[in-house]
Amino acid sequence: MAVPERNASDDGPDPGVGPALRIGSPAGKWVLLTTVLGSSMALLDSTVVNVALPAIGRDLDASLAALQWTVNGYMLSLAGLILLGGSLGDRFGRRKVFVVGVVWFAAASLMCGLAPNVGILIAARVLQGVGGALLTPGSLAIIQASFHPADRARAVGLWSGFGGVGAAVGPFLGGWLVDGPGWRWVFLLNIPVALVCVPVALRHVPESSGTFDAGKAADGSAAPRRRFDVLGAVLGAAALALVTYALIEARSGSVLVPVTAVAGVAAGVAFVRVERRRPDPMMPPDIFSSRQFTAVNLVTLCVYAAFGGFFFLTALQLQVVAGYSALQAGTALLPITVLTLLFSARSGELAQRIGPRIPLTVGPLLCATAMLLMLRVGENASYPADVLPALLVMGVGLVTLVAPLTATVLASVDTGRAGLASGINNAAARAAGLVAVAALPVLTGMGEDAYRSADAFDAAFRRAMPLCAGVLVVGAVIAFTTVRRLAPDCRRPECRTHGSILAPPLEPRRTGQGTLGPAGPKTSGDGPTP
Repeated sequence: MAVPERNASDDGPDPGVGPALRIGSPAGKWVLLTTVLGSSMALLDSTVVNVALPAIGRDLDASLAALQWTVNGYMLSLAGLILLGGSLGDRFGRRKVFVVGVVWFAAASLMCGLAPNVGILIAARVLQGVGGALLTPGSLAIIQASFHPADRARAVGLWSGFGGVGAAVGPFLGGWLVDGPGWRWVFLLNIPVALVCVPVALRHVPESSGTFDAGKAADGSAAPRRRFDVLGAVLGAAALALVTYALIEARSGSVLVPVTAVAGVAAGVAFVRVERRRPDPMMPPDIFSSRQFTAVNLVTLCVYAAFGGFFFLTALQLQVVAGYSALQAGTALLPITVLTLLFSARSGELAQRIGPRIPLTVGPLLCATAMLLMLRVGENASYPADVLPALLVMGVGLVTLVAPLTATVLASVDTGRAGLASGINNAAARAAGLVAVAALPVLTGMGEDAYRSADAFDAAFRRAMPLCAGVLVVGAVIAFTTVRRLAPDCRRPECRTHGSILAPPLEPRRTGQGTLGPAGPKTSGDGPTP
């Protein structure tokens, strides 16, 4: 029998809580299975596509710019709409929006798999990102709304851990599919996953709605619902899209390049003005009044810009220059996600003891070292001698910095805004990655057909890695000079085990925090100590 719909207001003082499932119950296991399946679709597609790029380019006769758009089309809509996606679930029902996201994502995946040309593929990737923006925050919100408070942290940890396994398997699976049935199955694989996920969600996942941060008004009545900041979401996405277009097409010398660049900056300025004036902004500017929050987001921009460029170019370098097959290239990257999955929780515990400044300084420096070690990877590179050492150092660097980064983001704002802060930080990381993918080929003089020539691509790769390393060093300097020790009673991350490599793990919003939403009254301070 299908579970009944529940509204947050039905649960008294703890808004947003549904039937309080226990994690060991059959119903709890079904909810966990559904959310893991849904979020894994989006996570897999963010890691496997890089491995498939050379095959896509050959099959569709695509230019390097088209391959950049194949990656960035997805990241663009995901980064621009992920904050709005969480709000839609709060208003219309988390299960409903999650199911819509899964169906949307699967339909876009089918469109990707059947794309007759690269233009259709890019459009489908943009649509995939929209689906990802609905289902990724939705899966986490379902867990937060469905499970008993005593089990929520463990449920979030399992969701994050299984998602990490998916991230680890993704490049290997993508390489196997590319070398076997073909690159189209990288996308078509999502169809059977969705066919399992949707019926299970409709039958076993309880519906819930209401905003976690809602609280009560002064007269004891329910706080008013926030309106959607659609204009802010459109302006933010437009700014990213226009700047990305200008960077990718800069090689063409078209008159549209400066026009779109100026338009992108103007859209960004308009976004900031709209957010300042709206009573219920998607990204409230006053959250950046915390200097620690601003500083850690600057660190995020630096490190994830470097990571975005690194993973985009490395998957191509291993295949175009080193001569690896897609399967070999995907398998080669496994140590990074495996190390992150195995040791992220311990890294978070260490940062709690010694504070975040040292990990946030050492981590980027280790990753910068790894990128310089990648200069050893050339034609006929040996995996044990040339590739593996760099990837192991990269994995250790990621382990060192990601958990402290998330903890610092959460501790930099009031508890009632921790979920919002996590969403902003996640969107910032994705935006940084897409800008790096757009900018690096221009900065390194990479031509439209560079990925077809081992010599041309290798030369550009050797210019790109020092640039990425330099950006990481800047991030390390910012962390060392600005990040402070966290308050002992601040909120700690619930996603302790993860395999995230392209963005920090999302954190759930807690229930009953007594705020009116992002622009409403704050709770008592839980930020960093002076």
